[in-house]
Amino acid sequence: METDRQPAQGPLRCLVTGASGYVGGRLVPELVEAGHRVRCLARSPGKLRDHPWAGDAEVVRGDVTDEDSVAAAMRGVDVAYYLVHALGSGAGFEETDRRAARVFAEQAHAAGVRRIVYLGGLTPRGVPEAELSPHLRSRAEVGRIFLDGPVPATVLRAAVVIGSGSASFEMLRYLTERLPVMVTPSWVHTRTQPIGVRDVLRYLVGSATMPQDVDRAFDIGGPDVLTYRQMMRRYADVARLRKRLILPVPMLTPGLSSHWVGLVTPVPASIARPLTESLRHEVVCHEHDIARYVPDPPGRPLPFDEALALALRRVREAQVATRWSSASVPGAPSDPLPTDPDWAGGSLYEDERHLPVDVSTDVLWKVIEGIGGDNGWYSLPLAWAVRGWLDRFVGGVGLRRGRRDAERLRVGDSLDFWRVEEIEPGHLLRLRAEMRLPGLAWLEMYAEVDDTGRTRYRQRALFHPRGLLGHAYWWSVFPFHAVVFGGMARNITQAAAKGMSAHRNTSRSGPGGPAHTGRTEHTGQTEHTGRTEHR
Repeated sequence: METDRQPAQGPLRCLVTGASGYVGGRLVPELVEAGHRVRCLARSPGKLRDHPWAGDAEVVRGDVTDEDSVAAAMRGVDVAYYLVHALGSGAGFEETDRRAARVFAEQAHAAGVRRIVYLGGLTPRGVPEAELSPHLRSRAEVGRIFLDGPVPATVLRAAVVIGSGSASFEMLRYLTERLPVMVTPSWVHTRTQPIGVRDVLRYLVGSATMPQDVDRAFDIGGPDVLTYRQMMRRYADVARLRKRLILPVPMLTPGLSSHWVGLVTPVPASIARPLTESLRHEVVCHEHDIARYVPDPPGRPLPFDEALALALRRVREAQVATRWSSASVPGAPSDPLPTDPDWAGGSLYEDERHLPVDVSTDVLWKVIEGIGGDNGWYSLPLAWAVRGWLDRFVGGVGLRRGRRDAERLRVGDSLDFWRVEEIEPGHLLRLRAEMRLPGLAWLEMYAEVDDTGRTRYRQRALFHPRGLLGHAYWWSVFPFHAVVFGGMARNITQAAAKGMSAHRNTSRSGPGGPAHTGRTEHTGQTEHTGRTEHR
C-alpha cells in the first residue's frame, strides 16, 4: 500500500548515467543544488570536464553494459538514475538496452541502492506492444525490468519534451520556421501531451526522496493535450511567425517522414524516425499521481506556450545548457587518438599547414573557437554544404547540428558533423569527425608562437583509413586539399588579422572619435608540409 510519508531527509549519494546527454547534463546541477552528492558514470569522462558543474560532481569511467564498472560506480549510492537510451542506434539496440538494464538492476541490488529512477517514454493505452515502435517498445521493456527487480523503482514516462536544445523542440522549431507551407504525414493529427524540460527535471529530482514502498510508473506531462499540427501553429504564434499552411498527406509513413524531417531539420533521420514513430498512436497521461510525492507549485506544470517561450528565449540568448546532440552518435569512433603514445599504428594520412599571422594568439584563438555553425568553415561554403548533404543522404548527422554556443566550445560539444574531442584554451582545438567515412578523421587547429616570437596558425587534418576503401577515399579527395584545407588556413588567419585591424583602428580613434574600417590584407604564404603517412 502506497503512502505519502517521506523518508528521512538529508543529502543523498546519487549516481547519474547519461550525464553527457540532454537530460542527464541538466539533471546533475539540479541534484547538486538540491543538496545531494552526485557521481556520474561515463564512457568518456573527459567529455564532462568542461561542464559548469564538473567541479561539483564525481566522474567515474564505465559503461552500463559492463558489470564491473557499474558495480564500482554503485558503491555507496542511495539513488541511481538511468538516463541511457539507444536512440538512433542500429540493429540490435533492443538487446543492448535489455542487457544494460538487467546489469544496472542487478548491480544496484548488490550494492544496496535504495531506489532506481528511470526516464522512459509514454506508451499508448490499449495498443498491443507488438504494434509499438521498436524504440518505444524497448523503453517500456527497460521500465518493466526495473519494476520487476528487487530495488524500488520510479519509472517516469514522458511524451514530447520541450526545452531549448531537445530533439523534439528542434524538430518542431525547424519544421515550423523553415516551411511556411508544409506537406505533412498523417501523424500531425495524433494527440500527444508535451512537457517542459523544467518539469521533467523537477520530477526527476523529487523522485530521489520518494518513500521506500513506492515502486511504480508515473505518467508525466504538461497541462495541454495537442496534436502536432496544433503544436506547430502554437509555435508560429509564440515565435511571431506568419500563419503556417499545413497539408497532411496520408501516404507519408513514419519511415519516409523521418527522412523528410532529416532533410528539413538538424535532427538526422536515425533520430527523427523513433520520434515520428512514437507519434503514430495517441500518447496522453492517464493519471497525475506523481503530484502526491512531488507536489506541483503554482503555475506548474508549465503550459505548452510558456515552455516554448522559455526555450526560445534560451536559444536567442545563447544559453542552451545541453542539446540533443550532446550525447555521442551511436557507433562513433572511440579509437585511440593519433597523438596518443599508445597509438596502435597502421596508416595515418596527414595534411598539415602553417601560416604566420600578425595578431596575438588570443585574437587568433577567438577565430578558431568560433568556427562552425553560423560562422561556417572559412572555405568553400558550397563544398561543405554538399559534403553535409551527402552525409545526410547515407544516414549521417550532416552539417546542420550547428553549435550549442556561438562563441564558446567545451569538450563533448557537437559542432556540425564534428565533435569537440579536446580543447586547450588559447592553444588547441581538436575535432573528431562523426560523418560517415571509411575510416577515422580528426581536424586540429592551433594558435601558437614560432621560434621568432611571431603568432602562427597550425592546422592538421588526419585520416586513419579502414580497408582498401579508406585508402581510395583519401586519394580521391587529396587533390582538393589545397583548395579546402589551404583556403581554410588562409581565411582563418585573414579573419584574425581583420579583427585585430578593426580593434587597433577603433582604439586609435579614441572615445567618440571616428572608427576606421581600414582593411589589413594578410600576405603570408601557407607552409604546407604535404601528405605524410605513418606506419
